[in-house]
Amino acid sequence: MYLRLFLLFTPFLLSAAEPSVFGAGNLDSQNPYGLTETEKHILSNKKVLDTIEKKTFNQISRVESIQERLDGLQTIVEGLNQKSQSNKIELKKLQSSTEMSVLQADEREKLLSDKINTNEASILQLKEVLTEFSSMIDTINTNYVSKEEFNAVIKDINTFKTSVAKSLKGKSKSKNSTYKGMSKAEIAKKAEQLYREKFYTKAIEYYTYLIENNYKPARAHYMIAEMWYYRKNYKKAIAYFKESARRYDKASYMPTLLLHSAVAMEKTGDIANAKAFLNALISSYPDSKLADDAEVRLSKL
Repeated sequence: MYLRLFLLFTPFLLSAAEPSVFGAGNLDSQNPYGLTETEKHILSNKKVLDTIEKKTFNQISRVESIQERLDGLQTIVEGLNQKSQSNKIELKKLQSSTEMSVLQADEREKLLSDKINTNEASILQLKEVLTEFSSMIDTINTNYVSKEEFNAVIKDINTFKTSVAKSLKGKSKSKNSTYKGMSKAEIAKKAEQLYREKFYTKAIEYYTYLIENNYKPARAHYMIAEMWYYRKNYKKAIAYFKESARRYDKASYMPTLLLHSAVAMEKTGDIANAKAFLNALISSYPDSKLADDAEVRLSKL
């Protein structure tokens, strides 16, 4: 009962540490580990696409912001042009008018001349700003993720997908050839034999085939975990131990699973959860020989 509750609540207890312990093969993790070559390539392409997406979004936002400011400045420039032209026309009329006194005309002419000069200076300044903004847009467009660049990345990804598909198809044919005429029970027996003889690479292939065909997947995950454990790849071992326990937590090998999970956690530096698993082993299987080992190991942590 304790074991079932422990395993039920373990995901919550380990939520803070899970990325460093139970995250093997998780491409969505901040720092993925335990990846296959295929997963590494997928992660690499994923990062490239994420970078392109962020760069594109940021550049589009900048261009739109600058374009809005350009439109506003263009409106101001047009208004100043109209006003300047109006002042010039009024000045011309005043210059040819005989209805005003010479003094009034001079004052009016000076006033309008000042306005014209001010407007023309403003227009010149705004045109300089417009030129600067146009230059900024040209720079952004030069560094922008082009359609060709994006298509090149997509082409690379599609090429990789095709290559993986062919590889998987080839492996599938090879697998069918390897296991042709064998029942799943016979394949499991062969996998067990390979494990005992320490032909781990081949044994993992057999157990993986059993998992893919849903034949005693809990045990297959456990056996693969054990092989990664003995190879000292503790992060991969933990991931497979976790999946095995999730699928079936009443198996006869649970004491070993708990002990080896604890050792693997200790090796990866997760002392808190190593202690938790050792305590779970001691409490759930007090009569097990491994419980004594767990107590000794716990006293040293």
